[in-house]
This record gives sequence, C-alpha cells and structure tokens, in this order.
Amino acid sequence: MSIHGAQTVGTPKYDDEARTYDAILVLSFGGPEGMEDVIPFLQNVAEGRAIPQQRLEEVAAHYYDFGGVSPINQQNRLLIAALEKELKQHGPQLPIYFGNRNWHPFLTDTLRQMQDDGVQRALVFVTSAFSSYSGCRQYREDVIRAYEVVGADVPAFDKLRVFYNHPGFIAPMVEKTRQAFAQFPPETQNDVHFVFTAHSIPMGMARNSPYVAQLEEACRLIAERIGTTNYQLVYQSRSGPPHVPWLEPDICDYLQQLKGQGISNVLIIPIGFISDHMEVLFDLDTEAKHLASELGIHLVRAETVGTHPAFIQMIRELILERMTAQPERRFLGAYGPSHDICPIDCCLKGESGRRHA
Repeated sequence: MSIHGAQTVGTPKYDDEARTYDAILVLSFGGPEGMEDVIPFLQNVAEGRAIPQQRLEEVAAHYYDFGGVSPINQQNRLLIAALEKELKQHGPQLPIYFGNRNWHPFLTDTLRQMQDDGVQRALVFVTSAFSSYSGCRQYREDVIRAYEVVGADVPAFDKLRVFYNHPGFIAPMVEKTRQAFAQFPPETQNDVHFVFTAHSIPMGMARNSPYVAQLEEACRLIAERIGTTNYQLVYQSRSGPPHVPWLEPDICDYLQQLKGQGISNVLIIPIGFISDHMEVLFDLDTEAKHLASELGIHLVRAETVGTHPAFIQMIRELILERMTAQPERRFLGAYGPSHDICPIDCCLKGESGRRHA
C-alpha cells in the first residue's frame, strides 16, 4: 500500500518484494494536551468544513471536562515505547517517529526531522484497524500534502496493511472482552448482551470502503471465540450536518431500544478503537454510562487493545512482512489479508464528516 501510488488495472494487491527501510512512522489523529489547545485543535479538525463556531464550542466542552487533554497522544507515546522495546529485543533495529494530522507533533514537523536525519524510506503504521476514508486514505493524503510543504528529498513511505482480522488484534480483544464479562455476577452472565461500537461515518463514505464489512467480520471473529451469538454492531460519535445520513444505530439509541426489550446487562466492546481516547472516554464512559444508569442497565465496557504484548508483536510482524519476499500474511476469517497496495478508487471520501479524538 504505497503512499506514492495505487493499484492500476493489472497491479497486484500485495508487495511481495523484499524491501529495506530506515525508520517507522506512527501516524495518528492528534489531540489537545491543555485547555488552551482545545479550540485551535478543533479548528484544525474542522478546516475547510464550514462547521459553525457554536458547534466547535459544544465539542470543546467535552475536552474541558477532562482538563483540555485528549489521552490519544500519551497513548501513542506508550505504544511507541512498547514497540521500541519489541524492536530492540527482536529486531529489526529501526527508529520510530511520531506524527499527527491535527496537533503536535504535526506530520510536517516530523517529516522535516526525518529528512534532517537522512531517512530515505520508511514504513507507516496508522492507528486504525479498519479501511475508510478518514481511517486510511486521508492519512495517505496527509503524507502527500506534507511532501508539498517540506519540499525535496523527503523519505519514501509504504503503509502497513490494515489489521482488522489479524490474530494479533483479535486475540487481545477476545481477552479484553472476557475480562469485562467476568465483571458481571455469575447469575446474570447468561443475560449479557454484547454491543460492539465503532466510529460512525457518513453513509456515502461507508459505501466507498469496506469499513462496515471489516467491522462485521471483526465482531464475528470475536463473538465466535467468546461463544456468543447475542451481539450487535452499533456506532458512536456521529457528527456533521443533520441532513447527511451516517451509519446507525447510535449506541445511545440502541441502549434505549435494549431497555424496551427488557435487557438490563450490556457489555460494550469498542472494536473500532485501538486506545481509550476521547471518543471512548466521553461517548462511552460518560454519555452512554450515564444513560445506562438512568435506564437501569448494568453497563460494563471492555478495554481497547492498547499496548497488549500480542498487539505490539503484531506491529513488528507487519513490519517484517514488508521487508520479506513472499511473506506469510496471517489473518483470521474468510476475507484474507488486507492489501498492501491500495486500489486507485480505494476508500473515496463521499460526504464529508468530522472526527474528534
């Protein structure tokens, strides 16, 4: 999945050549780290999208409740520290850089540092397990825009494949789900309804990507391993103009539906997120839990994959894939491993939307 190019007719899905790399770039969304950062950060997120100032201030209030700090940057630093340890112990010996789309460290600044350090070719790990415009293609576009700002002699980049069905992602999420399930009293465990959540995106964007199919497959893989068919995929964190349809049902609407069905024990698995950042802390741990309490629902949330050792080992495995000729590409389920090289029409934008992290 080269940042520089995409599949054309007859182009293979996979890069089976052995490659040499100088560095790893962890590329993420970014988030504010203080009260004074919140509005400038949200203005970066909303740039070019004509979002009213009033709406920005409403979203800003979510951050103010947490001291103006999104946990995402610190969680990425912890992930990088864990990956550095993994690579130091087992190889390959590659430096890791950190860049963001919307806040410090900005991708352009990171790219300049890599340029100054003489990096010629790097691999990109994007902090999203699933394919969509905002979770994949937009990050590739971010790198291309950063090239234009930084200028000549920038490193070449290849993006690691998405990992929604990789054993190193699924197995830790099964473990996290079982740990959360154990919090229910034994006498209620047969009545627990499992609810997987992911970030909603506009329907137009969803139609142009395998986002929903990948989410459904990841949910199925986890549900099979914990031995349940009593589950549902729902969405959260919807934003954007009311007239633009987004993926539904929303988690809060679904909780009310479950209450109407007499269900009072719910386990939420935030399958669409790899760390407990703002969408998890506010939309699930604050809003959804508050509503569940009002409805008389016992709600437990599973942890995200975070820095689980198997997940960190998976990242190393994905790195080695791109450095090895004809590599084994591990996966679970029916769809096979995701492609290395993006189709030219992969994950097109569709209707616009906004995320916060």
